[in-house]
Amino acid sequence: MYVAAIDQGTTSTRCVVYDRGGSVVGADQQEHQQFFPRPGWVEHDPGEILERTWAVVAKALDVAGVSTSHLAAVGVTNQRETVVAWDRETGRPLGRAIVWQDTRTDALVRELGGEHGPDRFRATTGLPLATYFSGPKVRWLLDHDEEVAERAARGTLAVGTVDSWLAWNLTGGTAGGVHVTDVTNASRMLCLDLDTLDWSPEVCAAMGIPMGALPEVRSSSEVYGEGVGVLAGVPIAGILGDQQAALFGQACTEPGEAKNTFGTGCFMLVNTGRRRISAPGLLTTVGYRLGDDEPVYALEGSIAVAGSLVQWLRDNLGLISTASEVEDLARTVDDNGDVYVVPAFSGLFAPWWRDDARGVIVGLTRYATKGHIARAAIEAVAYQTLDVADAMRGAGVELTSLKVDGAMVRNELLMQFQADLLGIPVVRPHNVETTSLGAAYAAGLATGVWGSVEEIRSHWAEDRRWLPTMDAAERDRLVNAWHKAVERSFGWV
Repeated sequence: MYVAAIDQGTTSTRCVVYDRGGSVVGADQQEHQQFFPRPGWVEHDPGEILERTWAVVAKALDVAGVSTSHLAAVGVTNQRETVVAWDRETGRPLGRAIVWQDTRTDALVRELGGEHGPDRFRATTGLPLATYFSGPKVRWLLDHDEEVAERAARGTLAVGTVDSWLAWNLTGGTAGGVHVTDVTNASRMLCLDLDTLDWSPEVCAAMGIPMGALPEVRSSSEVYGEGVGVLAGVPIAGILGDQQAALFGQACTEPGEAKNTFGTGCFMLVNTGRRRISAPGLLTTVGYRLGDDEPVYALEGSIAVAGSLVQWLRDNLGLISTASEVEDLARTVDDNGDVYVVPAFSGLFAPWWRDDARGVIVGLTRYATKGHIARAAIEAVAYQTLDVADAMRGAGVELTSLKVDGAMVRNELLMQFQADLLGIPVVRPHNVETTSLGAAYAAGLATGVWGSVEEIRSHWAEDRRWLPTMDAAERDRLVNAWHKAVERSFGWV
């Protein structure tokens, strides 16, 4: 038997088919369009995403030579916090999706905070009020989109993150589709009560969100419904937000185990077991929940810009032709030449949470070359990760090593620099596409493909490990300069 995973990300949609050993037997991937209608606004077309999803599923099954009769389950993992609104009666999306990177709700989150400030809902939800999260995006749509407000008044509005949009369509849409989300995605809405693991009536009322439009909150590993179309009769049985899926796919199932995903953004999560830990600058979130088991929590540091900084060097500045060239360009110089890039394109996320910050390049002299800028961009990803790790250490979470995944882990200059800054080993697994693997594991556990978490842990294998080599004085000099650069980005808006 086989398990398929749909990985709907910020820039593309993939489908990967796995065998019982966790090995890939077929895959396909398609990009989708990015819309930037105004400064700070980022949008996607939900219809295009759905179209790409059906296409990659069909192609991946064809490549794998797997029919639906041999497909035990499908798992879904997705870009988190991105909001889709649609009409339950017609199935039509009500405009474009508002992407997690979008900052149009900056004034709204300050208004919602009022005299309480950004921590108004943190005790209930584990999250600060910030443009990053989904709830304010829903409120913005209700305030600014007449169609959304009209469907809400009529009772036909459905809103949710991308997993909900896909699950509803994969299970039939207007012909019986289920409107669900899992606890990991729900915990990013900024209106989930972490005690009850259901929507908080008080927070939803304060934010002006109609609870009837929200999806039902379910576990991360259970059968939600049966697929239709090319997935006819196949159980849709796992849903995880992408970073929690990577945590599960990296087999970080014991308290204290941590991973960092180097993708469009950068996301470090540490498993905190049954304990919910709160720490300044970090997010308390649900790591995963398997069936009726108690939930597993995580402490997270979210960084908005990582791989997208390399894309910016390529698409906006034209310094490179392909993303993979950035390492070669950076290696044309021996160091950063005292150049620092702070990629606060949509403000700064963890641990700063400054929506007034904007990107800066500092330390420029006539000596600086495009090689120095490329190296500074690579190093910026590692510096941001260090800031998150230091916040975790401040909360009493001591990291002994860091598992890494995502597209940027192929950049060996970045991996070595990361180990040098953190002062601990950085470990890359044999399978670096752990996000889709985590979703497959969740679906396979729900349908009996895999019998236990211990069986899943046995599949994890190390590919390479980087050890720190930088002396403490050099590290301190670089980090101090980085923090000076970060301060220069504050207060721009």
